Amino acid sequence: MTDLAQSDLKRLVLHDLHVSLGGKMVPFAGYDMPVQYPAGVMTEHLHTRAAAGLFDVSHMGQVILRPHGDMAALVAAFEALMPVDVAGLAEGRQRYGLFTNETGGILDDLMFANRGDHLFVVVNAACKEADVAHMTAHLSAVAEVEHITDRALLALQGPMAEAALAAWVPGVAEMRFMDVRVFDTGFGPMWVSRSGYTGEDGFEISVPESGAMDLARALLSTEGVMPIGLGARDSLRLEAGLCLYGHDIDTTTSPVEAGLTWAIQKVRRTGGARAGDFPGAARILREMDHGPERLRVGLSPQTRAPMREGTQLFDPDGTPLGEVTSGGFGPSVQAPIAMGYVAASHATPGTALEGEVRGKRMAVTVTPLPFHPTTYKR
Repeated sequence: MTDLAQSDLKRLVLHDLHVSLGGKMVPFAGYDMPVQYPAGVMTEHLHTRAAAGLFDVSHMGQVILRPHGDMAALVAAFEALMPVDVAGLAEGRQRYGLFTNETGGILDDLMFANRGDHLFVVVNAACKEADVAHMTAHLSAVAEVEHITDRALLALQGPMAEAALAAWVPGVAEMRFMDVRVFDTGFGPMWVSRSGYTGEDGFEISVPESGAMDLARALLSTEGVMPIGLGARDSLRLEAGLCLYGHDIDTTTSPVEAGLTWAIQKVRRTGGARAGDFPGAARILREMDHGPERLRVGLSPQTRAPMREGTQLFDPDGTPLGEVTSGGFGPSVQAPIAMGYVAASHATPGTALEGEVRGKRMAVTVTPLPFHPTTYKR
């Protein structure tokens, strides 16, 4: 990277902390981000599974949707942007959502929370400008779309996350998976959800930038907490079978192909009270009713070398079937793992396929997702 390009990168409010901790900084989604610390990706990954890992995800987009008047009008307009039940989300709860386009592809995946008199939305870093523009274009008649730029976002993940955060914010211990709450703390008003991107129990914490450094230092001083970089974040989410936007899902993949039909509640499906009436409904509901041509699957390479993104997949007689969209080594399962899309006819777990690695066809088996069990506190 040139010096000019490096200077164009945005810096996180915790940048100096990452550097002081020995973080190896790399460009990611326009930001200078820590990919790993001196402990290394393997140790950071396994530590998160065994204790607690602290991730700086402040590059992600935080947005408040505040209705001009009736909250119901905002809920209806927001629901019209995706195949997800927004109206049925209770106050104090969070849900996974998907903005879709007119052809049934995915513009972005996101989390949204009902906070009583407004909605709080968290979107992916690489998509946040487009997402804010998308929401502004479609929701401005009923709501103010406020892109929050003065708050950091931290994720604390792992079996010791509850104890570590409760040492500073006692009320979090009462929360369950996908609960959201606001706490008045010494670090400022803290917006907390019990969720994450690792498959582990944990929390995502929005905190004013003015209190972010003190909060991060406090958590890192707590027993069991280690800083974790982007490298382990990726291997953790891959083991959990979670999609990475721009890789496993994009504007060409439908939620059905991606195996995300669990995020489309019954009320939005064929025969439901509010079926359809979202972008791409014709394709998405057709695929739900009749099946898609391809499906995202877990893949277990029968080799020591991982099958990386872009690896072409074939059936044993040489017929092309699809490709790998995410791949690497799974530290918790001690084996190479991958995800990708294959023809629906070959998506059954146990199906033997081949992947082309450095010009050679190597055995790979379709495997159920996730590779590592989730531990959410329900």
